[in-house]
Amino acid sequence: MFLKSKYIITLIVLSSLVAIIYGFTVIEEDPALGNKCIGFGTVGLFLIAMPLFLFKESKGKKVKDYMLSEENIKKMRENQEKKSKNS
Repeated sequence: MFLKSKYIITLIVLSSLVAIIYGFTVIEEDPALGNKCIGFGTVGLFLIAMPLFLFKESKGKKVKDYMLSEENIKKMRENQEKKSKNS
């Protein structure tokens, strides 16, 4: 059975948040286990879920459109001038 990538990313995010919350609740009784849970939750969020999300959302988009180049600066200035003339 094939799971959609958004469900996998959601599962990773939720499990990471649960691990972080569990780590903060257990840290008083067992600091080593609490720190491990907080660390694994953070790694899950920032090193696994975020890159997967960014890869999924940026698929099919051109990076050139989002870079600040001379051509894009000219386009932005032209758009600003058109907006100011219309107002």
